Amino acid sequence: MTDKLSRNTAKASHLLNETDRRIAAAMLASPRASWRTVGRVLGISERTVVRRAAPLFHDRTLRATAVRNPVWFPDLIPLALRIRCRPHQISAIAATLARRADTIWVDVLGGGDEICTILFLDGPDARNSLLLRDLPATPAVRSWTSHVLLRVFPAAFDWSGGLLTEAELTSLRPDTSAPAVRSALLPVDHALITALAEDGRASYADLARRAGTTPVTARRRLETLVGDQVVRLATEVDLARLGIRSEALLWITVAPGGLEETGRQLSRHPQVRFASATTGSANLLVAVAAADLNALYHFLSDDIGALPHISTMEVTPILSGVKRTGLVRPGTL
Repeated sequence: MTDKLSRNTAKASHLLNETDRRIAAAMLASPRASWRTVGRVLGISERTVVRRAAPLFHDRTLRATAVRNPVWFPDLIPLALRIRCRPHQISAIAATLARRADTIWVDVLGGGDEICTILFLDGPDARNSLLLRDLPATPAVRSWTSHVLLRVFPAAFDWSGGLLTEAELTSLRPDTSAPAVRSALLPVDHALITALAEDGRASYADLARRAGTTPVTARRRLETLVGDQVVRLATEVDLARLGIRSEALLWITVAPGGLEETGRQLSRHPQVRFASATTGSANLLVAVAAADLNALYHFLSDDIGALPHISTMEVTPILSGVKRTGLVRPGTL
C-alpha cells in the first residue's frame, strides 16, 4: 500500500510547467500544427517550442495519432459499453479490453467495479461475437449495457483543457472556409490512415513511404481526409500532467427535440472533451475534464443546470484512463 501511494504521489507531483502545458494544449487542439505556428500563436519562439515539445514526444508524454470517423466507414459500429465486473478482477478486464485493436477508450469508473469502453466494431458479426459470446463467457463480467454512438459532435475535437484562449484556438484551427466535397476513399487513403494512427505527426515523406506515394500526394490526401472529417487527428496526454484532476462521464437524458442543440452546445464547452448522441436510457454521453471537484461541481450546477432540455443526468467519475484515442496509457498494463 505504501509503495503504491508513493508511486501515485510521485506521478501527481510531476506536473508540466505553464509553458509546457500551453504547448501540450496547442498539440491537443491542433495535433499537426508546425512548431512555428505553435510559437506564433503562444507568443514564444519556435526554438523554445522545439526545445520544450520534442522531449515530451520523445518520452511519450505526448503521443499523436488519428481516429477514423465511422460516418465514412459504414461497416464500423461505434459502441459504448458499460461493463460491471467483479472488483478484484477489474484491472484484468480493463487490460484485456485495452489490448483489443478495436477499442478506442477504456476507462475504469468511480465505483471501482465498472468499466466504460468505446469500440469501433468491424460489422455485425464482430458486435454479436462480443456481446453474445465473449462477454457472457467471461466469469469476471457481471453485466453490461451497450449504447450505439449515433452522432459524435465534432466541436469538442479541438479541446485544449481550457489552457488556450478562444483567439489562440481560432489561430490553430485549419481554414475550413471552402466546403468539403465528399468523394470515395482511395487505396492510398487507407494506408495513410493506418500510418497516421501510428504517428499522427509523421512527416509527409514518411507518410508517402508508408503509403507508396509521393510527399505531395500524401499532403494533399491528408488535407482532404482531415478537411472532410474522414479522420480526427488527436494528441494523447495524461490530463493529470496538465493539472486536470477530475474527469467524469455524464449520461444525460435530453428531450428528443433538444438533442441536437444540447449536444452541440455542450461540445463547445471548454471542459467537454467528447460528446455523442447515443441509444439507450440516456441519449447523450459527455466526457468532462475539470481542474478539480469544485470546478466539476460548478460545471454540473451552472452550465448543465442552465440547459432547458435536460431531464436527468448520471455522473460517473473516472478513476483511471487505461486507453484513450486508441492508445494504451504507459504503465497501465
